[in-house]
Amino acid sequence: MEILPPDLQSYLDNHCDPEPPALQTINRETHVKVLKPHMLSGHYQGRVLSFLSKMMQPGLILEVGTFTGYATICLAEGLAEDGIIHTIEVNRELEEMLNAHFLLTDVGKKIRQHFGEAEQIIAAFPYQEIDLVFIDADKKNNYTYYCSVFDKVRSGGLIIIDNVLWKGKVYGADNDGDTQMIRKLNDQIAADTRVEKLILPIRDGLLVIRKK
Repeated sequence: MEILPPDLQSYLDNHCDPEPPALQTINRETHVKVLKPHMLSGHYQGRVLSFLSKMMQPGLILEVGTFTGYATICLAEGLAEDGIIHTIEVNRELEEMLNAHFLLTDVGKKIRQHFGEAEQIIAAFPYQEIDLVFIDADKKNNYTYYCSVFDKVRSGGLIIIDNVLWKGKVYGADNDGDTQMIRKLNDQIAADTRVEKLILPIRDGLLVIRKK
């Protein structure tokens, strides 16, 4: 999942804020108890998400894809005092673990969980003027989620999409279906004149989009 060379990534990890104890616990538990633990955001990317959130001090965040709650907590760290993060997860079997993880933190009270198909939950989401959206779910629906949330995001708000460098395949010679899908997403958003956008080469690639 890491785009950067291990020695550079290690240097970056050692020169950002340390991983909070609760997130260290979640990181360990995810690797021990959950299939595909590489889906976890991890220390450095988590600090980036927390940093962006703290810069914005959002009142309302929507996350598509909770997994074990690591990124949820990182994003929640930057919420305004009365802010809320709504997070959507399709796998209800993770609920007990998520509840335990959120109790480890002082931001758990700001987290609202939704279980089910993300597209349906987004369509019924009653709130407008979302400050920040983080999309890290099933990759085939990334552009669908982007389009679904777009009108709900305020001007100046951020949409962040994970895994857009796809292990480096998008800028290489690979041409499998998943790689073509991610390339198409990146190209569609690059051509979207309603937004400013850039890809950060962090872990597997973060596409940061600012709505004009």
